Amino acid sequence: MPSRKVVSYPVTGERVQMAKAAVITHSVYGNTQKVGQALGRGLKEQGITVHYFKVEEVDPAKLSRYDLLAVGGPTHAFRMSKPIKQFLGQLKGVDLQARYGFAFDTRFNNRLAGSAAKRIEKQLKKLKLKIIRSRESAIVTGREGPLAEGTEDRFRQIGAEIGKLFAQ
Repeated sequence: MPSRKVVSYPVTGERVQMAKAAVITHSVYGNTQKVGQALGRGLKEQGITVHYFKVEEVDPAKLSRYDLLAVGGPTHAFRMSKPIKQFLGQLKGVDLQARYGFAFDTRFNNRLAGSAAKRIEKQLKKLKLKIIRSRESAIVTGREGPLAEGTEDRFRQIGAEIGKLFAQ
């Protein structure tokens, strides 16, 4: 596991290492951002420190401080959005070895819709991140949403599953 901040619990004096996650999203209508926030809630349930970033506001040079990078965006024309693609391109000079990655997207429920997450995950691998869990898609019911029923809870559960991996 990556290096973590060591903290002491005041009551027991027990020392534990806290993992840090960056949830980075590009969201046009707010749906991908909701999915990222749900993922973050699940991570927090497992004691992970979570920071949320919009893709256009994140400083790539600071991402090596995180144990996990969760990157998500909408599927546009069968692929990842231009802002996500540009962001991933900016990571090429950042040392992310020994870090973990998770890719997610929002898309229509149609096998012909494509998947941004598939391409995001491929780029994360090229950047030498270890994929902690296979990519996931959140389904939107219309161009502007909303998310399909139960999606936020499903991604909270995914976040909790990923968080448990850091506790092992």
